[in-house]
Amino acid sequence: MAVTSGVSFALSAIITVLLFSGMQMYKNWLSSTQLHTVFGGYIGSLVFIFSLTALGNLETIMFGKSFQMKLFPEVFISLITSLIASGLVHRVSTTTCFLFSIVALYYINRISQQTYSTAAPTVPVHTKKKK
Repeated sequence: MAVTSGVSFALSAIITVLLFSGMQMYKNWLSSTQLHTVFGGYIGSLVFIFSLTALGNLETIMFGKSFQMKLFPEVFISLITSLIASGLVHRVSTTTCFLFSIVALYYINRISQQTYSTAAPTVPVHTKKKK
């Protein structure tokens, strides 16, 4: 079920805050074993996805539907925020957060291209025939 940009912004912002605070509350558990540390990086990548969604929806509300997110500053700000959140848990969580976030960004871009791209009209080129 699709929601408006305003509702999506609110939901994404709330989920981002909940994930960040959950990472801080369970910091000791997330840094207790190697598997938990990798899981902390995965949660950090979720912070990236939801903060990127919130930022994109905020810009859609402010600038209109035709505004597009770019690598800098939107993706960069969301990535740095998620890396800092993961870095507060464990150093290895930062690395795994970066890797998971890059993979997630690839798939987000791929889905966006499939959904929103339009085929450019082809213009026939007429050449003169030589006699």
